[in-house]
Amino acid sequence: MSQFFYVHPENPQPRLINQAVEILRQGGVIVYPTDSGYALGCMIGDKHAMDHIVKIRQLPEGHNFTLVCSDLSELSNYSVVNNMAYRLIKNNTPGRYTFILTATKELPRRLMTSKRKTIGIRVPDNQIALDLLKSLGEPILSCSLMLPGEEYTTQSDPEEIRERLERQVDLIIHGGYLGQQPTTVIDLTEDSPVIVREGSGDISPFA
Repeated sequence: MSQFFYVHPENPQPRLINQAVEILRQGGVIVYPTDSGYALGCMIGDKHAMDHIVKIRQLPEGHNFTLVCSDLSELSNYSVVNNMAYRLIKNNTPGRYTFILTATKELPRRLMTSKRKTIGIRVPDNQIALDLLKSLGEPILSCSLMLPGEEYTTQSDPEEIRERLERQVDLIIHGGYLGQQPTTVIDLTEDSPVIVREGSGDISPFA
């Protein structure tokens, strides 16, 4: 049975945040809120936890995970960011955007897309997620919580998530009912940005 925390969406309780971080550090898989619905997350270096997420989602081999970061200071550790990309990311974070960047050697090869060696990175506009990240001190390896058979619908009701996943994950954080707001995905590996998927927000290039 998973643990189930009721966390205030605007003023997250530090005690619960710290407990959630400890579950992550012990190899747990958690369900946590973001600004685009609920997500599954684990530590970057934990292959067992990552494989468990793949099993829950029934993901195909090579599925792209995302590094969810607290701020832009972590970008250079895991990705190559030129001036154009940095300005674009800075002007659209935090928010519902995922940026595809060329990965650095610091990132485990199993997290990169097989051919291009890229990684998705984003900074969410959700206080619970941001507090988790700040307490953890590093990004959370994540993917949207879309259950098998519902590949285009991100789970947004924590009570329903509990009914379906309480025996499959270590923690579910109840951060309120979240609307389904998919991220806009932007490829920044070329000379000019390419919108791979249009989500719920407009892009602010440099202003």
